[in-house]
Amino acid sequence: MITNLVLLQAGADGAGAMNLIMIVLLIAIFYFFMIRPQQKKQKEIRKFRESVAVGDNIVTAGGIYGKVRRIKDTTFTIEIAKGVEINVDKGSVYPSATDIAADNTNKIEDAK
Repeated sequence: MITNLVLLQAGADGAGAMNLIMIVLLIAIFYFFMIRPQQKKQKEIRKFRESVAVGDNIVTAGGIYGKVRRIKDTTFTIEIAKGVEINVDKGSVYPSATDIAADNTNKIEDAK
């Protein structure tokens, strides 16, 4: 009985190191499959927002499509219909789906 307890305690020491390795491995998996891709996506969106120019088509976070008419420090003025302009925060602007499709088509053609 006592020898069984001694053997179980000796085996538990190795299990502690194994548990630590598994935790580190789990954190690494989360980083490479969840955190890193999200950071890359945020970087691309930030790069897009900095490169927006007058005349570009954009989509707001609320789903409003429009064309940029004026750019200020923290806002864009976009035209959503003929003669209808609204001001939106730069943080709520994304590239238009048609622009993304055109960019992807250009990348595919360039690869050929």
